[in-house]
Amino acid sequence: MRDVDDKIIYALNALPTESFKGQVNSESTCRDLYAKLQESHLARQESIRSCITISASNLKKLREKRETQPDDVDTDNQFRAEQRKLRVLQAELNVEDIIKDRSYKTFNERCRSYFHAGQ
Repeated sequence: MRDVDDKIIYALNALPTESFKGQVNSESTCRDLYAKLQESHLARQESIRSCITISASNLKKLREKRETQPDDVDTDNQFRAEQRKLRVLQAELNVEDIIKDRSYKTFNERCRSYFHAGQ
């Protein structure tokens, strides 16, 4: 899912330098790359949030089950595992923010002459 972010440097290096500017439409290349970045970031964020919602729901059910059966070791282990999974998913949202910032910074450094977001 992070394919666009992983390959952004290669995509931006495909943009022509000043001497070859007329051979490739840099504005459309930057516009397309920006659209791909936005689409992939949104899809990943929605997927992670969906997983967080599911995990939180499972955790709530396990908490209720744990309260009714306080001596059940299996339920207790499942509860702890679900808690860890939820924390990892929440941390993954922070990782996504870092990746997103890095990708847009790189994009803006290279495409600022050709394309401005919001156009």
